[in-house]
Amino acid sequence: MAWRDVMCGELRAHDADRRVTVAGWTDTRRDHGGLVFVDLRDHTGKLQLVINPECSPAAAQIAHEIRNEFVLQATGEVAARAPEAINPELPTGQVEVQVDELRIVSRSTPLPFQLDEENVDETLRLRYRWLDMRTERMQRNLRLNHTAITAIRNVMDERDFVDVWTPSMTRGTPEGARDFLLPVRLQPGKFFALAQSPQLFKQLCMVGGIDRYYQIATCWRDEDLRADRQFEFRQLDLEMAFVEREDVLDVMEACVVGAFEAAGVEPPQRPFPHLSYADAMLRYGSDKPDLRFEMEIQEATEVTRDSEFGVFKNAACVRYLVVPRTFSRSEQTRLEEIAKEWGAKGLANLAQVSKFLSERELEAFGVPEGSTALFVADEEPVVAHVLGLLRVHLARELDLIDAGRDVFHWILDFPLFEHSEEFGGWTFMHHPFTATVAGEEGQIEADSANVHGQHYDLIWNGWELGSGSIRIHEAEVQQAVFRVMGMDEDEQRDKFGFLLDALQMGPPPHGGFAMGIDRFIALLAREPDIRQVTAFPKIASGADPLTGAPTAYPDSALRELGIRLTDPQPE
Repeated sequence: MAWRDVMCGELRAHDADRRVTVAGWTDTRRDHGGLVFVDLRDHTGKLQLVINPECSPAAAQIAHEIRNEFVLQATGEVAARAPEAINPELPTGQVEVQVDELRIVSRSTPLPFQLDEENVDETLRLRYRWLDMRTERMQRNLRLNHTAITAIRNVMDERDFVDVWTPSMTRGTPEGARDFLLPVRLQPGKFFALAQSPQLFKQLCMVGGIDRYYQIATCWRDEDLRADRQFEFRQLDLEMAFVEREDVLDVMEACVVGAFEAAGVEPPQRPFPHLSYADAMLRYGSDKPDLRFEMEIQEATEVTRDSEFGVFKNAACVRYLVVPRTFSRSEQTRLEEIAKEWGAKGLANLAQVSKFLSERELEAFGVPEGSTALFVADEEPVVAHVLGLLRVHLARELDLIDAGRDVFHWILDFPLFEHSEEFGGWTFMHHPFTATVAGEEGQIEADSANVHGQHYDLIWNGWELGSGSIRIHEAEVQQAVFRVMGMDEDEQRDKFGFLLDALQMGPPPHGGFAMGIDRFIALLAREPDIRQVTAFPKIASGADPLTGAPTAYPDSALRELGIRLTDPQPE
């Protein structure tokens, strides 16, 4: 006999009088009037089994041993339920299986938590993740992973992309996070880095003639964990030769729409809107703005340049946010405290400073009745940062975000460099392999502060899904970028000699993109963080509750790798 010939959730009224074999987990067991009722569950749904001791005494004897999460196999006839017993909340609620053969396939010990229990501690859920994975939520999310990734692969196949595997053990490259280092027994004292992304490998694929590359790549970054970060994560990684920016954006939009359609969700309209980096920072104070609500930041620097209010007059930048409600004095104080935590010197509303402002200034602000204008005056990065955070904070607090709406958009025309507070010089905004916009190559060293890169980010409801760029394909231009970052000739050759050699051997123009798969699936599943769409995630401390990793290793094992700890571990 087959383990099962039908899934639990597939039976309907038209299956009555059919003999079936089903298998799954015990969801609940109930005894009533001598009968035993069992709700059997698999990933397709639930099905009621009825065991009658008069008709099947052997099955009834077995049924009394059943507990939650036992695995059962049952054979019997599908029967229509009596009208008063129909369960309209279940798709299978019009039928039941009258069991004549029952088998306990495997048993379960008492559970650390019930699968339908809410507010289970997350560490406990992850310690027993195999149980958590049986819940409807996790089954839905993990299967959605498969559906979306299959759709993305179909889009890639339709456009003649080639799935090329690239190594995870490589040399560390600057990509914005710490590397995970891997010691090498055969070469003590030397280390591989686990790849933060396949960036240089995919560029080398372009040089090698694989003109359309992609993979669902696993990447590693040693950075603090949060809702949208894990140490190891997956990304849709792609690269294309002989393309311009719009070609890359078109492929990514097709992947998004294809995944939405496969998941049965209304896809966003194409093409996705474009917003420049400068415009995004001015209007929203963020390079990943949430556009599901209005409330744009307003510029007031020039209007207040000659103001009698010294705070405005002397500030490098003055901007304000018009919020569609008024605030009490205590609410204003609370908002000011929050703004100071984010780096502002203060937060003023128009009513507080109106007596210091001219009629011209007051007219320029044009605040509607019943609204409040909140001002921040400081250096431009501080103003943008504080008002950007305040915009999202108040939108959530005032319920201004349309949760049923999806807004995708592109952020374009980023600066190529940004100033590094840590090193006191220039570093890359995206990564050091990004090409400048057309005609600005000569500004790389001559005017580093004002050169723009062909870098683009994809944003969904305020989450950055991923980034990409048109790449540098000329060795001289690549070396100029390295020089701005403070690398001399020897350091360039030491770290990137293989790339510079490749860029001198006929590289085609190329560009690509990398989208965070786990972030994308989390948003598609309407989940608050990527742990809910990842089979075996880590917790915020970086630990794995399921296996107990990471663990200490004895000195004998470390010595073989050429490693000595300052605090020796026990043998």
